[in-house]
Amino acid sequence: MNPNVTVIQPTIAAGQEQKIRVAAYCRVSSDSANQLNSFMAQMRYYENFLADSKTETLVSVYADEGVTGTRMDKREDFRRMLKDCRRGKIDRIISKSISRFARNTKECLTVLRELKFLGITVLFEKETKNLKWSYQKRMKSGQYITSCAPFGYNLIDGKLYINESEAKIVSEIFDYFLNGHGIQSTTEYFNEVYAHIKKWSLSSMRYLLTNEKYIGDSMLQKYYTPDEIGAKHQENKNAADKYYIENTHKSIISKNKFYAVQNLLNSRRTSKMSIGSYPLSQKLKCRTCGLHFRRKLCRGIVYWTCNNHDKHASICNQKRIPEIAIYQAFICLYNKLKCNFKSIFPSLLSQLQELKNRKFSGNQQYMEIAKEIAKLKEQTHVLARLKTKGFLDEAKYLEQTAEINSKINKLSREQRKIVRSDDEDDMIEQIKDIASIIENGMDLMTEFDEVLFESLVEKIIVINRNELEFNLYGGLKFTERSV
Repeated sequence: MNPNVTVIQPTIAAGQEQKIRVAAYCRVSSDSANQLNSFMAQMRYYENFLADSKTETLVSVYADEGVTGTRMDKREDFRRMLKDCRRGKIDRIISKSISRFARNTKECLTVLRELKFLGITVLFEKETKNLKWSYQKRMKSGQYITSCAPFGYNLIDGKLYINESEAKIVSEIFDYFLNGHGIQSTTEYFNEVYAHIKKWSLSSMRYLLTNEKYIGDSMLQKYYTPDEIGAKHQENKNAADKYYIENTHKSIISKNKFYAVQNLLNSRRTSKMSIGSYPLSQKLKCRTCGLHFRRKLCRGIVYWTCNNHDKHASICNQKRIPEIAIYQAFICLYNKLKCNFKSIFPSLLSQLQELKNRKFSGNQQYMEIAKEIAKLKEQTHVLARLKTKGFLDEAKYLEQTAEINSKINKLSREQRKIVRSDDEDDMIEQIKDIASIIENGMDLMTEFDEVLFESLVEKIIVINRNELEFNLYGGLKFTERSV
């Protein structure tokens, strides 16, 4: 029986206020008689290719003779294009194929790494079209195999199987949230109780509570990668089709409970603030005395004031701050991070990951555990092949894979203990979450957004009424004026 696949098409076109500046690179015929014709033909091709685009504009076509394509140092237009990239004149490069772009793999990878660091994406038309076509065909037919398992499941031979110990925690999370706890308190509680198993951020906890995988269904292409090499995986906000497939695997959560959580999330999102709680509650901390701020209404204006100063002004001289000033400071900070995203987060994450890799690549215990996990995973593949060929029945297969997965989970916890000895792994994951939230967030914030604030800001240190230190998750700190 064919799976029930629902195609959810985009309702709005993805667009940007400023057009992406595109450069085309090609290699023209080495025959001097045909070289001009070849160059003009490719020029017309790329002009027509981008003629109707609402998001892209052609900057220039760079072309070198085909005979010199194997050596980068002789390709004058290629070097000129790279120089223009470094000068900030280009946002994206298009080439017919990887073989046209470069024939030397080492040099090609070197260039792609530099372009990625500069925030420039590269589109290879031939390879990208073939790959996208394959993915789309499998999604539409319901044959697409998921590449990773959410917490609560194990991925075995392309299929999701319930991990009983993790599934128990998933059920507890849904129940805890339905009992009236918010995203932040739920995250804090389960990070404390199950610190030895997993570390959740606010965004990963929200994703868990909204993941349809837990009711046995699969939404494909919730995230997608735009048509260019080096482009980052991003949330699909009506930019491409989505595919909803029912009953793809066993459920952990009942549909009634799942949709009750969705209704609760939606009601909290639409209301400006939940009863007895405000976006800044427990977020503001006084630099002078260390106490939290509390909300006060005075002559129709909302202020936040230090608890110590409010009770004993002689103990703490910290002045009260209008709520609107704090909101405006956050708006200003978000817009700065959004505008300077490429110059902040890619290089920061790259440096942190490199430091982490250097540290743990020489750790003998870590590497031994990694080898053991690899061996156990290979055993699950062998069992899957035996089951497929009829040498192993379903019950025995599930029993043995469950035993192996239990060992893998135990070893993975040991690995995480090693990695988390100084919280480096947690910090990198949290900064990745922060980067993803900002990259996929609104282009320009004009009004205070409670959801983004809750997802990004761990606490705010009040230096004085005119200066605030925003502490984001992952240890990032930024000072912003509050006037």
